[in-house]
Amino acid sequence: MKLSRRFPLNALRVFEAVARLENFTRAAEELGMTQTAVTYQIKLLEEFLGETVFLRRPRALKLTETGEKLLPKVAEAFTLLTEAVQSTRHGVEETLEIHSPPTFAAQWLSPRLGAFQAEYPQIAVRLLRQMDVGGQQRTWPDITIHIGAEPLEGLVCHPLLRLDYSPMLAPHLAETVGGIRQLTDLLKLPWISNTRGWWREWFDAAGIDPSTIRHTGLNALGALDLEAKAAIAGDGVAMLSPFFFRDDLASGRLVQPFDLCLGDGQAYWLGYQPARRNTAKIKAFTAWIQSALAHDLATIGKNLTGAVA
Repeated sequence: MKLSRRFPLNALRVFEAVARLENFTRAAEELGMTQTAVTYQIKLLEEFLGETVFLRRPRALKLTETGEKLLPKVAEAFTLLTEAVQSTRHGVEETLEIHSPPTFAAQWLSPRLGAFQAEYPQIAVRLLRQMDVGGQQRTWPDITIHIGAEPLEGLVCHPLLRLDYSPMLAPHLAETVGGIRQLTDLLKLPWISNTRGWWREWFDAAGIDPSTIRHTGLNALGALDLEAKAAIAGDGVAMLSPFFFRDDLASGRLVQPFDLCLGDGQAYWLGYQPARRNTAKIKAFTAWIQSALAHDLATIGKNLTGAVA
């Protein structure tokens, strides 16, 4: 068999970790992936083999006969690959530390880190969800992902993307007011997002007055993933980005009643210290994330969001 993109190398790496740790959650933590991403990779492997590799039981995880046959050779192969890479690099393992805003980390970056590590197995990744601290940071990690109108002073910064936002809510919440057919129907429901500040620009563009809106009192400190979870639960309406929550829109967990979207004038930036601009792991990650985002943006179309010029 020709070793092509169809060959499930990343799925085999995930399989080895799950089998060794006997747990999907611990494997996800070790690999820097979500448990959903780990489950998906195992599904891809089983589809490729045409056989299941694990017996899933309530309190135990057991290899099937196929899994037991596969594991020794897979483990041996990854051991050989690790030894080869370490020998080439004189046994020096690199760790790439990334600080990212929580929503970007949870909704986009974390599910894709497995692809990066499959391409660069010699680089171990440490991802920290961190609210944006801007210029208050005293020491910088290898990579800082920052939200702002301007790049961070003192760092080499690359623009990644700008996002547009629109009100979203759970379908069952919309049904409580007979559906959302007109823009003014949104005023009948409680709001999770604080409608003061720049969100008012959306209401201005929509031509409605938000002064009568009831707020839920939830303060997620700007973490859109938390506001999205509250919206999915039916707690209220949230101003969210279709780019981050397109899976929830596709599945019907969230609905976006109107096409009207508005940006907040800010961008996501990737930054690192100037002295480290030629560090191999930083160059590798910068090139990878720019390519991955470009592919995503091209796939979903510019109607959802646009790359930063």
